[in-house]
Amino acid sequence: MVARVSTVAFQGIEAVPVDVQVMIQPGKAQMNVVGLADKAVAESRERVRAALHASGLSIPHKRVTVNLAPADLPKEGSHYDLPIALGLMAALGAIPADMLADYVVIGELALDGTLAPVAGTLPAAIGANGAGKGLICPAECGPEAAWADADMAIVAPHSLVALANHFRGTQVLSRPVPAIRQAAAPLADLRDIKGQETAKRALEIAAAGGHNLLMVGPPGSGKSMLAQRLPGILPRLSPRELLEVSMIASIAGELAGGRLSDRRPFRAPHHSASMAAMVGGGVRARPGEVSLAHNGVLFLDEFPEFAPQVLDSLRQPLETGETAIARANHRVTYPSRFQLVAAMNPCRCGMAGEPGHSCRRGARCAADYQARISGPLIDRIDLRVEVAAVSAADLIGPATAESSAAVAARVAAARAVQTERYEELGLAAATNAAVPNAAVETVAAPDAAGAALLRDAAEAMRFSARAYHRILKVARTIADLDGADHVGRIHVAEAVAYRVAGERLAAAA
Repeated sequence: MVARVSTVAFQGIEAVPVDVQVMIQPGKAQMNVVGLADKAVAESRERVRAALHASGLSIPHKRVTVNLAPADLPKEGSHYDLPIALGLMAALGAIPADMLADYVVIGELALDGTLAPVAGTLPAAIGANGAGKGLICPAECGPEAAWADADMAIVAPHSLVALANHFRGTQVLSRPVPAIRQAAAPLADLRDIKGQETAKRALEIAAAGGHNLLMVGPPGSGKSMLAQRLPGILPRLSPRELLEVSMIASIAGELAGGRLSDRRPFRAPHHSASMAAMVGGGVRARPGEVSLAHNGVLFLDEFPEFAPQVLDSLRQPLETGETAIARANHRVTYPSRFQLVAAMNPCRCGMAGEPGHSCRRGARCAADYQARISGPLIDRIDLRVEVAAVSAADLIGPATAESSAAVAARVAAARAVQTERYEELGLAAATNAAVPNAAVETVAAPDAAGAALLRDAAEAMRFSARAYHRILKVARTIADLDGADHVGRIHVAEAVAYRVAGERLAAAA
């Protein structure tokens, strides 16, 4: 007799069906797992044997063969423990085999028979729901799985014994309920920053249109403080965005207690991060920082201190909104539509251009330092703003800065306009930064004066085609913040001003 249990393998955020087949036959007492399993799956034999023994059920002294089909699909992770154990229990008659037919099963076993949480529960639940099945998962993963569908059957036991009693009818396990992660602390407020009105304006434009932003200034000018306050003015995740973000976090094992959060991700990796940490990779091709920042912000402080290869690896995700990780035997794609915010000093000593400061290396100090960032990467950054040192008058004077709540209201209004505009046009874009170039010249067409200004600026500064379209996108965002239906000369002028500083940096690169 062959007992069958359904489970999944993960390819990116997609859950691929896997059929766990268990056969007990006469022969030497041993247990073999076949089907292109990795080390974690092969070691499940000992965990399953110990967990069944602790639960009062011993494996007979016969040959046990476990096949994970399809055999040519790589199987990775510890979530195969529970389906293998349930397949054995069904083959031994400890639980009714027909009751397992309507469920997808994932879970890791401890030696005492309890279930440990596993990564990827939310994608597994969505895949099971799409196949018209329920899900059996560890109790700690239940709140995460409950988000897949309100009517989906979910069984989330603490142990093998509780699951067996549930199927026998001697114990009823209640369905888990979805859970939201409560914020540990309030978000930082823009009111804390004194001065830097130009940088705050650029931050508001970046938040309203989802544009990439680069801040350049001396140490202590407030670049990191400004970036840390960006999440406080960004709108909450929409239900669709929340699902995408949570699926990536689930695959990465970063959903604490199965609780989801509607705050946009804010990732700030150290400048020593490797390429695999940034774009994803490793033996199991896990998502990197660019994917974990999907629908959120990727903040890179000390921008030129990152390895040049790591920075250049951002160019494709910034353009396409996804990251493809290719391996010899498989290819994984993760969504990576993030907003890049970077901060850097103007030179290695950090004080180039500041009044009263002179560097012994002269202009070469700034040129060499800025040249660590490639021109093609700079070309993908929409806004570049100089963040000057804060004066003593700004620090001593009374605090009259605008709060994050007031700025967030304007950002939300601008985003609502963009959402309505692109829904009417049938475009999937939610922000001006994400609109396809083919539609830019329609939705962001400037008036005659604005077009003339843009043409003159493009000829004088020799803008690339990408820079031309990104200027139009920024101008459209500025117009949306002003409540204007059409892009005017004043909107184009401000967008060009943010771009001109970036062109100087690209020239250094």
